[in-house]
Amino acid sequence: MSIPQQKFREIVFQFLFSQDLGQASDAEMILLLKKELSVSKKAVQEALSRARIILSKLSEIDELITETSTSYRFQRIQSVERNILRLGVYELLFDDTIPPKVAIAEAMRLSRKFSTPESATFVNALLDALYKSKIGKEVDEKRLSVSSEALSQSEEIANTASKRSKKQKDAKKDPSQ
Repeated sequence: MSIPQQKFREIVFQFLFSQDLGQASDAEMILLLKKELSVSKKAVQEALSRARIILSKLSEIDELITETSTSYRFQRIQSVERNILRLGVYELLFDDTIPPKVAIAEAMRLSRKFSTPESATFVNALLDALYKSKIGKEVDEKRLSVSSEALSQSEEIANTASKRSKKQKDAKKDPSQ
């Protein structure tokens, strides 16, 4: 049974994300994804195989992301975005069967599904800059910088909301606060 490419990418992303967090073994992930996504074991194993290919090129891919993301340090990129970018860079630069516009559009779709609109904007700007650099076109540094700022603001809002939520939970546990 073949699965749609979009679902296949989602499974590859989930393997990359899991590896980044170091939470589960490949065998555990295969069983979990097969059950949760209602896909065949073969489809999940094929996605794992693709994820392993990407992981084998990880240092090169991460270096490309680092070089391109001049206004947002690689270490600050959240795990979700980092692994979507890894998949996008692989498809953009190492997989000749996927047109560049499709690779970028799919990375944006994954960002919107698993993260935020600001994340999708950042992923789009970074992959677009990387692609333009590859083909010798001028890179829009301002667009990349603006998307980095929007992503940073989104993270700050999320952190503030998380702290506020934690304080509210703590106050409910201990009414003397």
